[in-house]
Amino acid sequence: MTSNMIRSGDGSQTLASLHRLIAARWVVLALAAVVILFAPTLLAISMTALPLLAIVAVAALFNGIAWLRLRSSVAATTAELFRQICIDLATLAALMFFSGGATNPLISLLLPSVAFAALTLPAAYVVAVTGLAITAYSALMVSFVPLPIDNASRAAQLHLSGMWLTFVVSAALIAWFILRMMATIRQRDAELAAARERSLRDEHLVALGTLAAGAAHELGTPLATMAVIAGELERDATLNDAVRADIAILRSQAVACKAILTALTERGGVGRIEKAAAVSVDVWIETLHRRWRQQLKQVSSRIEISGQPPTPEIIVDPTLEQSVINLLNNAVNATLATNNGAREVVLGVCWNSTTLEIEVRDQGPGFSPEVLQQAGHRTFPAHAGGSGIGLLLTQGVIDRLGGRLFLTNALGGGGVARLELPLARIAP
Repeated sequence: MTSNMIRSGDGSQTLASLHRLIAARWVVLALAAVVILFAPTLLAISMTALPLLAIVAVAALFNGIAWLRLRSSVAATTAELFRQICIDLATLAALMFFSGGATNPLISLLLPSVAFAALTLPAAYVVAVTGLAITAYSALMVSFVPLPIDNASRAAQLHLSGMWLTFVVSAALIAWFILRMMATIRQRDAELAAARERSLRDEHLVALGTLAAGAAHELGTPLATMAVIAGELERDATLNDAVRADIAILRSQAVACKAILTALTERGGVGRIEKAAAVSVDVWIETLHRRWRQQLKQVSSRIEISGQPPTPEIIVDPTLEQSVINLLNNAVNATLATNNGAREVVLGVCWNSTTLEIEVRDQGPGFSPEVLQQAGHRTFPAHAGGSGIGLLLTQGVIDRLGGRLFLTNALGGGGVARLELPLARIAP
């Protein structure tokens, strides 16, 4: 996956370089047209304006075609970028041929193309561009249309002014290219770092999944034995009613654990269930809440459902259900950790035409700065309420579904965990 992302990043980066090249070319062509039209009058120089303007017009036509084609492109190849740089060299060489050749100080504008190629192209293409620039410069030393300037002093002054203009344009173009390239490189480095982080987290999740599957297999037999023994004790007439009631609770909890492990084994490694029936969001969340409430009754809870009609239907992903349950269990643990007397967890669901939001609010002490910063990226130490991996597992599931997990602290106290999921990823 990472290698595919790198190749895709190379194509998109090359496309961005092409866009920058085309934008810079518009500026250079516009400046060239202004110089061709007004320089003969302002500088009293006799120039063959017609072929120069024709070259600018042809270059502008090519640039327009390239711009239109790139509007619908999502990637570009280095070969295409190389061809565009060669077009720049050919255009500038043709302009120089009709305006003094190598004696024209603007000849140094061949250098920005070489610098741009060095920043964006592989070594073989850079060597080719450099060779073309040297060949063009060398040819223009012996073959060109001279500019007739009789006064040597005036010719020297014009040459110095041209050198200054060349320096200004070259410096501006190179600085602009480098700044944009560095911004692209920084963005790509950030994307690669995020990809590496996701890869490490996915490896961790795979390891956890393997351990969970093994634990589910190994715990099945002890739980079944406990349920059988608890059933026999429950039917023992020598025990009083209070003891048998407690044993019945233990037996029901063992059966519930066995059912959870069975479901875990059956669902392990299963992705989207294509033949599963679609269910409306409100029905799904009410069913999930009711099933969760059968296991945890230490705190009260309620559901808040809102959204624009019609109510969307989704294909229920088992891992998404477990992620919501993880957040609810965390909310219960946080609420029980406080002594303010408030013991309620709120499960909120809302939607619009594109997004489903699931929010879990507790009345606990809120999230610590460490949790707000690192949640979903690494595990936390095990605590009395759990193993410390719930948020990591939830983040992995939400990323796979194309969603986002947000953790915040409510103004009135307590923590808020919100899931945002694109309906297109879970719709039937």
